[in-house]
Amino acid sequence: MGPFLVLAFLVLAGVAPAHGTITMTHIRGTPVQKVLQMLTDMVAKGNAEKGDEAKVFEDYEHWVHGQKRDTDYSIKQSKEQIEKLVAEIDKAESDIKVLSADIDELDGEIGAWEADQKAATQLREAQTAEYNKVEADYSESLDALDRAMAVLSAGTGDVAQAAELLQKVPMLTGVLSLLQQAPSGTPAVNAYESQSGGIIELLEKFKKKFKKELEDVVKTEMNSAHAFQMEMLHLGDSIESAKSNRNEKAELRAELSQQSAEAQAALIDEKTSLDEDEKYLADVKATFMQKQAAFEENQKTRSEEITALEKAIEIISGGSVSGAAEKHLPGFVQQSQAVSLLQLGTASQRASVKQRVAEFLEHRATSLSSKVLSLLAVQIAASPFAKVIQMVKDLIERLEEEAQAEAGHKAFCDEELHNNKVQRDTKSSEVAVLKATIEKVDSEIKNLAKHIATLAKEQQELSTAMQEATKNRQVEKDENTQTIKDAKEALTALDAALAVLKEFYSKQGGFLQVKQVPEMASYGGQQGSTGGVMGMIEVIQSDFARLKTETESAEDQGAREYDEFMKVSKADRESKHKEEFDKTMLNDKKEFDKHMAEKDMAAAQEELDFALDYYDKLKPQCIEVKVSYEERAKRRQEEIEALGEAYKILSGEGAAAL
Repeated sequence: MGPFLVLAFLVLAGVAPAHGTITMTHIRGTPVQKVLQMLTDMVAKGNAEKGDEAKVFEDYEHWVHGQKRDTDYSIKQSKEQIEKLVAEIDKAESDIKVLSADIDELDGEIGAWEADQKAATQLREAQTAEYNKVEADYSESLDALDRAMAVLSAGTGDVAQAAELLQKVPMLTGVLSLLQQAPSGTPAVNAYESQSGGIIELLEKFKKKFKKELEDVVKTEMNSAHAFQMEMLHLGDSIESAKSNRNEKAELRAELSQQSAEAQAALIDEKTSLDEDEKYLADVKATFMQKQAAFEENQKTRSEEITALEKAIEIISGGSVSGAAEKHLPGFVQQSQAVSLLQLGTASQRASVKQRVAEFLEHRATSLSSKVLSLLAVQIAASPFAKVIQMVKDLIERLEEEAQAEAGHKAFCDEELHNNKVQRDTKSSEVAVLKATIEKVDSEIKNLAKHIATLAKEQQELSTAMQEATKNRQVEKDENTQTIKDAKEALTALDAALAVLKEFYSKQGGFLQVKQVPEMASYGGQQGSTGGVMGMIEVIQSDFARLKTETESAEDQGAREYDEFMKVSKADRESKHKEEFDKTMLNDKKEFDKHMAEKDMAAAQEELDFALDYYDKLKPQCIEVKVSYEERAKRRQEEIEALGEAYKILSGEGAAAL
């Protein structure tokens, strides 16, 4: 391979510029050795880039794994929550349906009972009106009969006047026809006495008959009124009880409806979150598949490129190329070094250009505080002119590659920090909310436990009080029974004692009425004390009677009070037992809610811990830097611009010096 072909190969390969600034003096050793060095560098660069790409993909694969794990967990939680919400909604709707049926049934019963009330009221009003009419007729008839009999019983016996009094009463039409058959005017007493007496007797019968019928009507009215009152009382109690039951069921139905609505809203949110998570997971997986395919294709291409480069090195290193180059090219190279291949310019001109570039870069290095430009200025001053352009170009390329790599790293850091912050904020808020919920539920559980314990204690106290009341009642009853028995026996004995005394002293009283000689008088007993003793016995007898009566009354009162106490206590205990049962069921539900919240908080805390750990890993490479990305990018761009100016000087004036 000739020198011109070697130079052309370097230009085409992008190592040397095509404008003729590279001379054979740039090459150390033979052209073949330079080509081998270039190929070796390309292999090294290819391996480095392949490793870097593998590292970037490894980090990306780790990120995808974390996203899939987190999203899978979120999807699992959403599905469990959806299942729970669906079960709650189904249970609430089922209970609402049952309650609605019960309410409809109660509404029907209430409507029927109210209709019965209305019908019974209308019937009672009709009966009352009929009774008032009949009662007025009977009262009017009785009054007319009384006045007619008074007229007939008078001395005049005026039948016409009596008939006039009776004709105003429709019920007395039959009686009126009898009176009208009698002569009018004022009859003689003897002529109409028997006839008037018969009419009065007839009117007395009618009066008795009407009174009996009126009593029956009044009795019927009273029975009807009592039956109406009892029916209205029964219907009123039934309606009041049904309405109370209906209101309780309506309140429970409204509460369940509210719970169902809240659960349905939460279900919609949870399903939306699930859809978003599933879509995000699908996008992550699809993007990963695409990037994985591209990565594998890139790795394959890089491997093939490296293999091709290594094969080229192997071929060029062989005897056909390297051996022939060592044999034929050294003399040609030495000859070419004496005469410029491209008619190079004078050494003094090249040195002047190199000195200007070194000074320019040193000035820019001072203004920018750039160690890179300062080092390059020193290297340019110490290096041959032939290597200066390539050094500047290589440094520009290296800085541009660093800028591109750092921009990619910046984008990666921005995205990861943003996503990590969102996750940390979300999970921190979720943990705080769940913690507050757990504390609230725990407080409610403690209050319920206290209330349940209080209810249990109150029930026990009621049971103890009822047992003591029963025991005391039995003792009191036994004492009262014995007292009543003793009083009855005492009264019986006192009656017997009085009977004996009365019998004895009544007999002795007969003998004392016969006067006898004083010294021969018979002993008749202590008559002087009889009245006092028997009076005392009667007082004692009244005391025992009062004791018996008062004890019986006290026993009745004690029994009633005991029954009332037991009734109230039993109802109170049953009420407290029902409340304890309800509170226990509610406490169990609160315990379950607390357990689920603790489980959710543990999961959220685990995700938060993972996000915090990942944030700690991001901080060294993304946050804890001495110089910000913007400052580094600005300084690097200024360095690139300075190098560009140097490259222009070298490319322009350097070319003119060649």
